[in-house]
Amino acid sequence: MTSVSHPLIRPESIEERRYQLAIALRALDANTMVVLPTGLGKTAVALLVAASRLYSHPGKVLVLAPTKPLVEQHLRFFKRFLLFREASEPEESDFAMFTGDTSPDGRAKAWEACRICFATPQVIKNDCLAGRYSLADVVLLVVDECHRAVGNYAYVFLARHYCTTAREPLLLAMTASPGGDRMKVQEVCANLHVEAVETRVETDEDVRPYIHERDIQYVDVYLPEELQAALVALRGLVEARLTRLASLGFQVPKPDKLSIKALNLLNAQIQQRIQARDPAAFAAASLHAECMKLRHAISLAETQGSEALKLYLARLGAEGASGAGSRASKHLIGDPAYQRLVEVAGGWKEELHPKVPIVCEIVRAQLAAHPDSRIIVFATYRDTVQTLVDAISASGVACERFVGQASRDAERGLSQKEQIASLSRFREGEFRCLVATSVGEEGLDVPSTDMVIFYEAVPSEIRSIQRKGRTGRSGSGTIVVLVTKGTSDETFRYVSQTRERAMVKGIRDMSVAPVPVPDSISTLTPVPAPAPSIPAATRQADILAFASSGPAIVVDDREMSSRVIERLHELGASITIERLDLGDYAIGDRILVERKTVQDFVDTLIERDLFGQVGAMADAVPRPVLIVEGGDDLYGVRNLHPNAVRGTLAAITVGMGVTLIRTRDADDTAGMLYVLAQREGGERGERKVHPKKSHRSVREEQEYALAAFPNIGLKSARLLLEHFGSLKAIFDADAEDLASVHGVGEKTARGIWELARRPYR
Repeated sequence: MTSVSHPLIRPESIEERRYQLAIALRALDANTMVVLPTGLGKTAVALLVAASRLYSHPGKVLVLAPTKPLVEQHLRFFKRFLLFREASEPEESDFAMFTGDTSPDGRAKAWEACRICFATPQVIKNDCLAGRYSLADVVLLVVDECHRAVGNYAYVFLARHYCTTAREPLLLAMTASPGGDRMKVQEVCANLHVEAVETRVETDEDVRPYIHERDIQYVDVYLPEELQAALVALRGLVEARLTRLASLGFQVPKPDKLSIKALNLLNAQIQQRIQARDPAAFAAASLHAECMKLRHAISLAETQGSEALKLYLARLGAEGASGAGSRASKHLIGDPAYQRLVEVAGGWKEELHPKVPIVCEIVRAQLAAHPDSRIIVFATYRDTVQTLVDAISASGVACERFVGQASRDAERGLSQKEQIASLSRFREGEFRCLVATSVGEEGLDVPSTDMVIFYEAVPSEIRSIQRKGRTGRSGSGTIVVLVTKGTSDETFRYVSQTRERAMVKGIRDMSVAPVPVPDSISTLTPVPAPAPSIPAATRQADILAFASSGPAIVVDDREMSSRVIERLHELGASITIERLDLGDYAIGDRILVERKTVQDFVDTLIERDLFGQVGAMADAVPRPVLIVEGGDDLYGVRNLHPNAVRGTLAAITVGMGVTLIRTRDADDTAGMLYVLAQREGGERGERKVHPKKSHRSVREEQEYALAAFPNIGLKSARLLLEHFGSLKAIFDADAEDLASVHGVGEKTARGIWELARRPYR
């Protein structure tokens, strides 16, 4: 094996592949998207580019991946092969890994010391917004699974921020599956400031020697009579609701053509008539929701099995019986035809769908023929994952589940630490079969996996390619796809195949001509820094320029996925991120802002405690603000009488003294917050202690003055004033006397006592 020769790559460690060198050479010239099938070494290309940039440019490399297991995987790879100084071992501080488990202070300290940082994107985005460190000296940004860079995903913000902040920016984006939609691929390229696309497919001449054979098998599955009868009942329920919708004047799809697309088109009709205040549209919305639930039940019966269907019917029953349940679920469980279906399903004593025993048989046969095999079974739903784990384990095969972090009902997710540990055990051969949801589709580094089983076909070409890429990496592999005849499985099989072909062609059309391959990667260094892809006038060369000097705003950490935060950052606000007990934004010590969309405002009014939320904020600060965001009509979102909405607005504004502000969208909200912070801080950045004019009573002025003390809100101020009778009595009291007031803690009492006696300096 000929090995890569480079001063910063461990000798005799990386196989020299000509196509990887060619791609790395292109990627050193401009921001580049690299599209390579899984197993062809995207991470090796990233290593080559990183080594070249670190050798020729002083600065750091930042590697981003969407999940903690992927971040840890990249860290492990780079630690194994990368050197930072010629012929010398790297130090531990040269590498840093940032995830949500790392404290903000710890990240800031580690950033200063490291040469290469591996992180999830949201963590870096939060740190950039909070100004904990700058990306000014990052000489290479690596974006893994870059097809995610759409909408409000953190990759989009970070690419824009990096290209405008770094002194010498260069971005390398990587994916195995950017998707077959050319417009979406172009959107990804635009969002990441990509200037060139490099791709290889398995049939390319320079790639063929490194491809291992993958045998794709499609196994036909036939539904038993019990599930066919259940499907007949479910489709009858759907048809009855479509008939009622048609009688209300809506154009409805045929019962056997009930796709998500068709239901979305139907919903668009309903929403249009709701906006027009058509009373029939509200009943139609409930019927549409019932159709959505029934369609999901049909999909479960067709592709997942009887146990998954039973569990879903049980959850629907619990939702419908709950006081907080939706009108749709209540109507559905009250339908006699639905009740008969539930009764029949209750009599099923074991899994009826043939897929479960078929998977067990395939797994047993593979391990009997190849005892050292590692097998991954992919299923869409967690209920199915658990059913498969139980069945495979009962057949005598050691098996574990691999799911996301979120917990639901009694079913607990896996923490990032547990995910990493599970993959490590699988990699080391402690168990032979892993059953995973989509969380396992991206980037699982298990080179010896030699079989992948699709429990169901998937319509997404991205997900299909990601699943297939889990095998055939270091040797031959087998892919088995279970297809239930006469169901959506068959449709999805052909859809994904068509989209995969379209994706390959689309990427080919976008890619550039090959470049001459050098004899060695060492000839790539030193490399002149690339010209910035955006005007130099917009770049910030000095780290001091990165530090925000705008008005200060404290942001609740649960708001970090919002476009509002990004826009505040762009406007130049000084952002602090922390967990707020009340409100979404805090401006100085007098203003708390609660932000709600129009939909959320109405939903909170109906289903949650809107008055409690707003009232607590009004008790805490002198100037509470409620922002209602969005252009929708407050009176038309839900079937509420206009007077109910008017009464709510009156109670909030007049009764509670809360300022209500309407904004168009997230950008408008950010602009309003920025102006509020500017006014609160004053023209010179000095906070105005009191407004120019007050209409408060003496009682209110006393409450206001005491509420200005640390950890004292209006509620505590009133309790203290009612107990002691005057501000003087409060300030003269001992800390123990203050703490004796119900609702005032020792810490708060000590703070009042100390501040009242502290000299003014």
